[in-house]
Amino acid sequence: MIATYDTYTVDTISFTLKSLIAAGIIFRVIYCAIKLMTADEDALQYKKRLKHALMFAVFAILAESIKNLILTYYA
Repeated sequence: MIATYDTYTVDTISFTLKSLIAAGIIFRVIYCAIKLMTADEDALQYKKRLKHALMFAVFAILAESIKNLILTYYA
């Protein structure tokens, strides 16, 4: 028997995860930017953390787009 899924449930879980990831990234970028302005000797470390947070944001958006493409192609 072929397993089916409820698209409403998948969309709700996807939207919730996307919102939590976006909120976490925003808070991380704000935190790193504030620490970057105040820390003199740790500036390089916070620049690297800020860059990694932004790279994670790009990869998260890319993964969400690929998931949506797959679901629309096979649904």
